[in-house]
Amino acid sequence: MKILRSDVKHGVVTVMPEVLDDLWILYNIVEKGDKVYARTSREIRMGERYDRPEKGKRVSVTLGIIVKNVTWDNSMNRLRIHGIICDAPEEVGAGSHHTINVSLNRPLKIIKERWMKHHLNRLRRASVHKVPPVIIVAIDDEGYCIGILRGFGVEIRAEEHITLPGKSRADDRRRILQELFKSATNTMEENWSGEETPIVILGLGYIKDYFMKYLEKKPELKRRVIDVKSVNNTGRAGIYEALRSGILGKALKHMRMMREIESVEEILRRLGKDRRDVAYGVENVQRACVFGAVEKLLLTDSCLREAPDEKRRALEDLMRKVEEKGGEVIMVSTEHEAGDKLSSLGGVAALLRFPVK
Repeated sequence: MKILRSDVKHGVVTVMPEVLDDLWILYNIVEKGDKVYARTSREIRMGERYDRPEKGKRVSVTLGIIVKNVTWDNSMNRLRIHGIICDAPEEVGAGSHHTINVSLNRPLKIIKERWMKHHLNRLRRASVHKVPPVIIVAIDDEGYCIGILRGFGVEIRAEEHITLPGKSRADDRRRILQELFKSATNTMEENWSGEETPIVILGLGYIKDYFMKYLEKKPELKRRVIDVKSVNNTGRAGIYEALRSGILGKALKHMRMMREIESVEEILRRLGKDRRDVAYGVENVQRACVFGAVEKLLLTDSCLREAPDEKRRALEDLMRKVEEKGGEVIMVSTEHEAGDKLSSLGGVAALLRFPVK
């Protein structure tokens, strides 16, 4: 995420999302009542008001809208911001509804009455975040290719080609596959930089599934496999095909999700031991905040986004106070199980620095 302009004093921040994960971050930052400006398309009518109706013409314009709602299309990884036009060229006019589809590599100006610290922190983290290297393994009955993905570039680290005997030579076939799997695993280990390195397995046909079974011998590697995907091409062509389908976006999403899961699991672990250095429910967390005890405040994204205005203001006030006292605010997605678990606790919980009676 590029931060093109930051004038928090006047409530203006302009950003340019560069990867899919940036759109998710913006989904949790843009809120009802904000103003956003972006390049978008709008249909305008040609001719005067009382002229014979003509087919409208769709033109590209820069519009400003007052946000009414923000929606995330999970199946298409698309962010849509709907609102009332407040600033537009004369031929478009203000006052009507419009939806902006936020696009990668296009600026988005966001104006808020007050920027929360956790909003700014998320943007700053996104702007300096180094994409974790992702090991991509394409393996099939013709051999394997292993690449390291950094940003949107992939570096091919190893390739090996084989000729697999026919099914009538079952023993030779099994032996050659085992040798292939061993070679691929050794190469993965040579390029694996530790627990933070996600792995993606690709393949044409059933060989990738056999390889996953082989990885049971290497549980530390298998545990880091975040996706097993079928592709239509072999070798490096299969890797490039998978990149076009959004592998990087999933890896980034996985890294964020793991942090959220770990925090929620720590909440549940402390509750299970009946410890007093944990709180859940708005009132209990507010009370802990008064004592400066909140180390991490966890809220589900839906809890804040779907709250009535009065409750949302109370939650924002709680978030601001936690941050002012050195605490961290973590938004937990309801797209995965950790979000559901936190929702069962009312959508709000906190890890405390010290017990609060």
